[in-house]
Amino acid sequence: MPKLYVINAKGEKEPLSFRKIYKSAKKVGAPEPLAQEIAKIIKKEAFPGIRTSDIFKRVKELLSKKVPGAALRFDLKGGMRKLGPTGFPFEKYIGEILSRNNFKVHLNQSISGNCADYEIDFLAKRERTLYIGECKYHNLAGGRVDLKIALANYARFLDLRESAFLKSQRVKNIRLKSLLITNTKFTSQVIQYSQCVGIELLGWDWPKNRGLEYLIDTQKLYPITILPSLKGYLAEIFVSKGMMLAEDILKIDKLNLLKEAKIPVFHLDSLIKEAKLLLGL
Repeated sequence: MPKLYVINAKGEKEPLSFRKIYKSAKKVGAPEPLAQEIAKIIKKEAFPGIRTSDIFKRVKELLSKKVPGAALRFDLKGGMRKLGPTGFPFEKYIGEILSRNNFKVHLNQSISGNCADYEIDFLAKRERTLYIGECKYHNLAGGRVDLKIALANYARFLDLRESAFLKSQRVKNIRLKSLLITNTKFTSQVIQYSQCVGIELLGWDWPKNRGLEYLIDTQKLYPITILPSLKGYLAEIFVSKGMMLAEDILKIDKLNLLKEAKIPVFHLDSLIKEAKLLLGL
C-alpha cells in the first residue's frame, strides 16, 4: 500500500502519523481504549492527500460522542484563533495567564527608548526579573512567527534597555528579559536566533513539551472563546468585561448579567454547561 500523507494547514504534504492522532486524543482526556479506537478509525478512513483539517473534524466528532469535554479541549487552537480579529484580546488573555502564574502584569505600556518611542504589549515582573513582552497573534491556521519578527523584537528590546525607566530597574538589580509569545508556532530560524541572543519564547509546542498549550491544559486556563456557544457579539461582551477564561463563566452573577447585557437565558445556560464539561466539573 502507498504511504499515506496529509495536506497540512500550510498546503504542504507531510506523513500521516496515527501515533500523533492517538496521542492528541489521549492528551485531551480520551481514555486509552477510546484513543486507540479513534486512531484505528482514522487509519481505516484515511486516504492519500486527506487534509489535516478533515482529520481534526473527524477526531473531534468521535470524541464528542464519548467524551464531550475532551472534544471541547481538542479545539484549543481554534478557540485561541477566535480571540481576534485584532490581537488585543489575545494580549489580555496572555496577561491573565501570566497573572495566574504570579506575574505582576501591565498591558499596553508606552515607553521611550534611546532612539524611538514604543507601544509595549506588556511588562511582566516576577521576583527579580522584568519581561518586556510582545504578543504575535495569528487568526489563520498554519501561521508562523518568522525571523523578521524576532529580529525586530530584539532590536526594540536593545533600544528599550537604554530608556530611563528600564535603566532604573537595572540599578535595582532587576534583570531585563525579552519575551515573545504567540498562539502559533515559531520557525526553526526564530528558535535558533532567540536561543543565541537570549529572547525567551512561548508558543505552540515551544518550549518543547512545555509550550503555551501545555500551560493552558495543565492549569485549565482555557480561553472563553473555546466555548462553542460564545458567538459574535457575546464574545465582545465578555471580553469587554475582562472575562478571558472559560472558568469566568462559572463565577458570574447570572441574573445581573442577563439584565445588564440582555443575553438570552438559553445562551448563558449553554455557556455554563459547556464550561463545566470543559473543566471536568
